[in-house]
Amino acid sequence: MSDTPLRIGTRNSPLARWQAEWVAAQLGKLGVAVELVPISTRGDRQQVGPIAAIGGGEGVFTKELQRSLLAGEIDLAVHSLKDLPTASVDGLALLAVPERGPIGDVVICRAAASFATLPQGATIGTGSLRRRTHLWHVRPDLKMVDIRGNVDTRLRKLREGEYDALVLAEAGLHRLELSEHVTEVLPRSLILPAVGQGALGIEGRANDPRTQQAVAPLDHAATHAAVVAERTMLLTVRGGCLAPVGAWGRVDDQGQLTLSAVVLSGDGQTKVSAEASATPAEAAALGAQVAQSLIAQGAQELIQACRA
Repeated sequence: MSDTPLRIGTRNSPLARWQAEWVAAQLGKLGVAVELVPISTRGDRQQVGPIAAIGGGEGVFTKELQRSLLAGEIDLAVHSLKDLPTASVDGLALLAVPERGPIGDVVICRAAASFATLPQGATIGTGSLRRRTHLWHVRPDLKMVDIRGNVDTRLRKLREGEYDALVLAEAGLHRLELSEHVTEVLPRSLILPAVGQGALGIEGRANDPRTQQAVAPLDHAATHAAVVAERTMLLTVRGGCLAPVGAWGRVDDQGQLTLSAVVLSGDGQTKVSAEASATPAEAAALGAQVAQSLIAQGAQELIQACRA
C-alpha cells in the first residue's frame, strides 16, 4: 500500500470529529496512514431554522463531502449514516459500515422523571419530524419546537428553560461521553429509530481500490446488511432522510435479518407499519418487500402530505 496518507473528510462538529477520529484510529491500528481534512457543510453553516428548509433539506450534511470525494480532494468521507441520502451518486460507493452503536432515541428532561411524567403541554426540543410524529402518536398534547446546534448547545438551551425536554440520538451522547444526561432511553415500541441511526457510513470513490482495500476490514457484515435493508425500504417508499419514517433492522443469533418499519402522518395520529425477515444476503429484497407493504397501506400518501 502507498505511504501517502488517506485523506478523511469530516465535518467540524464535535460528533463528526469523534466519528472521523475513530475511523482514523481503526485504520491506524491496521497500519494505514491517514490525515483529517475538515470540510464545512451547508447544514453546519446555516444554524437557523429547520433542516428541511435548507435547500430541500436532504444531504445538507453530506453534499460538500461528496463533492470533495469526486474532485479527488479527499479519499473517504465518514458520515452519520442517518444523514446520508439513499439515492446513489455516480462515482461514489458506500465502502464500509462499521459495527453499529446504540440505535435508540433518548429523552433528556429538565425536571420530569420520565417521558410519561412530562406535564401536559410540555415543550419538546427536536428538529426531527420522525421524532415529533412518533411522540405525538402517544402524546398529542406535547408542543414541539425546532432546535438546532451541537449537543452542548442543545443541553444549554434545556438548562436555560427553553424546553422541558430534548429528544436526541442515544449514539451521539454515548460517543461524546454525555450519557449521564439521559433521563430515559425510549422503547422501540414507542419510537423506531431513523434509517441508519447509530451507524457510520464510510464513503469513497467507486474506482479507488486502494481506499476500498484499506477500509474493508472495518465493515461489519450484520450491521451492513441491516442498514441496506433499512435504506432500500426508505428509497422504495421515496421517503428521504427527513420523512416521518422509522426503521429497525437487526440480525438475530440464528443469522436471520428482520426489518421493522413505520410511517406516520404529520400530526402523528395515523401510523402504518410492516415487518418481515430474510437472510442477510437478501437485505435489499427484504427492504423492498417491507416498503411495498407500507405503500399498500398508504405510506407514500402520508409522506407526500407532510411535504405539502
